[in-house]
Amino acid sequence: MPQGSVTQVIENPVSTFSIDVDTGSYTNIRRMLRQGSLPPVNAVRVEEMINYFNYAYESPSRGSDPFSIDTELAQSPWSENHALLKVGLKGYQPPATERPSSNLVFLLDVSGSMNAPNKLPLLKKSLTLLSKQLTENDSVAIVVYAGASGVVLEPTKATDRHRIEQALNTLTSGGSTNGQAGIKLAYQLAKKNYNANGINRVILATDGDFNVGTSDVESLKKLIEEKRKQGISLTTLGFGSGNYNDELMETLADVGNGNYAYIDTFSEAKKVLCEELNATLITIAKDVKIQIEFNPQLVKEYRLVGYENRALAREDFNNDKVDAGEIGAGHTVTAIYEIALQSSEFSRVDALRYQPDITATAQSNNNSLDEVAFVKFRYKAPKAESSKLISQPIRFRDSIARFEDASESFRFAAVVAQFGDVLRQNKYVEGGYEAIIEEAIRAKGEDTLGYRSEFIQLVRLAAGLSNNS
Repeated sequence: MPQGSVTQVIENPVSTFSIDVDTGSYTNIRRMLRQGSLPPVNAVRVEEMINYFNYAYESPSRGSDPFSIDTELAQSPWSENHALLKVGLKGYQPPATERPSSNLVFLLDVSGSMNAPNKLPLLKKSLTLLSKQLTENDSVAIVVYAGASGVVLEPTKATDRHRIEQALNTLTSGGSTNGQAGIKLAYQLAKKNYNANGINRVILATDGDFNVGTSDVESLKKLIEEKRKQGISLTTLGFGSGNYNDELMETLADVGNGNYAYIDTFSEAKKVLCEELNATLITIAKDVKIQIEFNPQLVKEYRLVGYENRALAREDFNNDKVDAGEIGAGHTVTAIYEIALQSSEFSRVDALRYQPDITATAQSNNNSLDEVAFVKFRYKAPKAESSKLISQPIRFRDSIARFEDASESFRFAAVVAQFGDVLRQNKYVEGGYEAIIEEAIRAKGEDTLGYRSEFIQLVRLAAGLSNNS
């Protein structure tokens, strides 16, 4: 059953998907809205919009527990006939002094198309900022590619900041793009300087799509997968627009056990490479999968909001050979299900004629009468090959909480999800931009860094563009 569609629990009670901590879709949408256009539907990945924001989930107190689990159930703000189930994860945040040493290779696109203020100049400022967050235990190397590839900086101690900045400042744009050759060279350098007890990562920064065909993309993915198995991960940073391939950047980062971010401003560079440095560099759990079994005695239908390209087959959940998403230090990951309860007379899908009456048999299984669903997580420690399992029931308390009584985190995540679904022109979402703005203002909270206020302004921009289209 595809993600995003309405599923009858009696037909298919189990939903399985890989987690996603990428945020590139949100910042790419932000750029488009600020430039005066609504984003195309295929550019909107709702899960990346939701996961752009941090939420007040309880943090694990020790590294042996890589993440905590936070679940909540409340009425939907856009449909009186539905409830929303939120499943949230919060990654362990080690002290800064415990961050492992890093072997980083910056792989930089210096082709002619990078000659714009929001491309190569912003890229150089962003990576200069990143290098200033590093310590004497870290090393940095720089590889560039355009028509040809080359090493601009051999592995250098991160404290030699003058040398690193000098290497970045000498970069100029020109020539065509040959990203595949650049990636091979960057991995060679990362392997040469491999740190068995630390972080080994290639950071690809580009505005383009490598000018490669479909067959070359597949060979590129195989190379990245091979290096991932050798302990070298890949993070992708997108810049600019024009020939920018958002989907490819996300795909390569996913294959490389890394994360993908789109850098449209220096403020965003500060968020990703400074405020969230540990989350960007440190993987605390890999191949994280979620599987939720809904209780047909209480839940009639469900729809997972977002994660369309993260769907897994049910049997993939227990298969440790199947790749899934990673959680970085301190990351929050949130998934939202829209559900219809058996107690509701409303259904989007007609009941089947020949299936048993679930409500009539409910009394025969008293142990599950208060469980809406049973949630399971599989994950691997960063260097492990075998997964661990965490599971817990999600209990149905006396009644579904009113939306206005739900936690601030729940309410804000819900309105972000609603905005994403509206941008995707989802047929299941009711309510317009004004309702989203009102709920977002109520759920904004303290908002020290202003990211939630910025979101409200983006909804206002979308509303204006929608009215003018």
